Amino acid sequence: MRIDTILTNLTAITLDEVRPRAHRIGLHHGRIVALDEDLDGLRAVRTVDLGGACVVPGFNDAHNHMALYGMAQAELDLSSPNVRTLDDLYTAVAERARELPAGSWLTGSGYDQNKLGGHPHREVLDRIAPDHKVWLKHTSAHMCVVNSAVLKEIDRTVPAGGRVVTGADGQPTGLIEEQAQQLVRDLVYPYSTAQLADAIARASRDYLREGLTSCTEAGIGLGWIGHSPVEAAAYQQARDEGRLGVRVRLMVTTDTLHPLRHHPDDPGGTGLDLGLRTGFGDEWLQLGAVKVFSDGSLIGRTAAMCCDFAGEAGNRGYLQADEEELRERIAAAHAAGWQVATHAIGDRAIDLVLDAYEQAALRFPRAGTRHRIEHCGVTRPDQLARLAALGVVPVPQAAFVGRLGDGMRAALGPDREAWCYRHRSFLDVGLTVPGSSDRPIVPGAPLRGIHDMVNRRTETGGLLGPQESVTALEALRAYTLGSAYAGFEEHLKGSIRPGKLADLAVLDTDPTATAPERIADTAVLATLVGGRFAFDGRQFTRSG
Repeated sequence: MRIDTILTNLTAITLDEVRPRAHRIGLHHGRIVALDEDLDGLRAVRTVDLGGACVVPGFNDAHNHMALYGMAQAELDLSSPNVRTLDDLYTAVAERARELPAGSWLTGSGYDQNKLGGHPHREVLDRIAPDHKVWLKHTSAHMCVVNSAVLKEIDRTVPAGGRVVTGADGQPTGLIEEQAQQLVRDLVYPYSTAQLADAIARASRDYLREGLTSCTEAGIGLGWIGHSPVEAAAYQQARDEGRLGVRVRLMVTTDTLHPLRHHPDDPGGTGLDLGLRTGFGDEWLQLGAVKVFSDGSLIGRTAAMCCDFAGEAGNRGYLQADEEELRERIAAAHAAGWQVATHAIGDRAIDLVLDAYEQAALRFPRAGTRHRIEHCGVTRPDQLARLAALGVVPVPQAAFVGRLGDGMRAALGPDREAWCYRHRSFLDVGLTVPGSSDRPIVPGAPLRGIHDMVNRRTETGGLLGPQESVTALEALRAYTLGSAYAGFEEHLKGSIRPGKLADLAVLDTDPTATAPERIADTAVLATLVGGRFAFDGRQFTRSG
């Protein structure tokens, strides 16, 4: 038999219990066909010598915003360390204003008031950019700041689940929270399909350089997080043009669904036309879960909590909608056969979501739902058993600990910080934990996420929830098999074994054998998707 490719001179961490390590990998028609001695006697069109590199399954980000990341490349970067103070931010905005024509939008993203000492203020933005429409997006994406030129154009009817913040004088400060951000988005969106396809292509190139071969786009549609009512078309266009470099599951925001006419024998619910739901598509592009927002941000202090935020008496955040409305949204999507992925960060929001999942299962019984809680940010000890009993997939972002941990600690206080973005506790009750970044909220390199799962150090060097640390092998499993499981794809992805997709990351060192504090320094030498070198930074020797 003659196969396409044999990879040699490597050490593979397969994440397959039957064969944990391998040193040769055979690839054919985009799949892994054989390992090690099972390749004896087989010939290949080409043999690639990987020079002793470490090979792992391709990384899979279970929650990111790929189009948003691509679009943000053209925005003013207000994240640290580029911007360390409010004065730095104002200087950057003033400089950009001098470069842009009068009347145009000046858009920036990534600022964090916890690091700057406060939010930017409308009055200062009016002084430094009087001829522009200024829109500065918070790093959490759950709030933004605009200047008076924008405020004059928005409909002042604030939607439920959001707020236009005013100062002591009753005038807007420029800060706009949660659902109220739609007032600003309506002035700009929708973006064109071509713009979004370009953004997706830009993101793909970066993802491949980081060893990512799959990801879940955590919200498409013209809603709270989406950019266009036909956003899926942008992904299709990128794929048609050969510019979609990684495999993508599209998480559909709940506002894109509508009630379905149905036969009396069917449960009905809400969905897309023709009854399309989770799983429709192919190995490159398919529908994932329905995205529901229940609350807000931890560092922005809008997440729905059972107790006050530290130092803010009376502030427990808030829900994005009425409790009963949220339950019905979840039940209707569940009834229509969707996997449901609900954004819930605060412990009060997690209580609500667990209740809703349990009630939906009783009303419309079906097996294997794998409903998810996106972020699952502040999880009380008593909630762990409920998560396990319901088979919920928690989707925390360890990279938040490394990048936003100091702000999260300040929001929670010492009595609750141990509940923050857990991992070990989830594993201990038998849950499968995927790896994810929520990029571009924080940088999304998977090896950095694995580093943070193991080390759990904040930017200032403190430990946040050290008891939630996991081993490097467990962290690698999260970013591969864990993410595959969260998307019903463990039969296709997440380990190196015959029959699975030939999606691989080639690393310069074994991240499970290096010093924990050096994991983030691991370099990606190459990335294979479907057996093809989609990124080859080393230009490995080929023969045949």
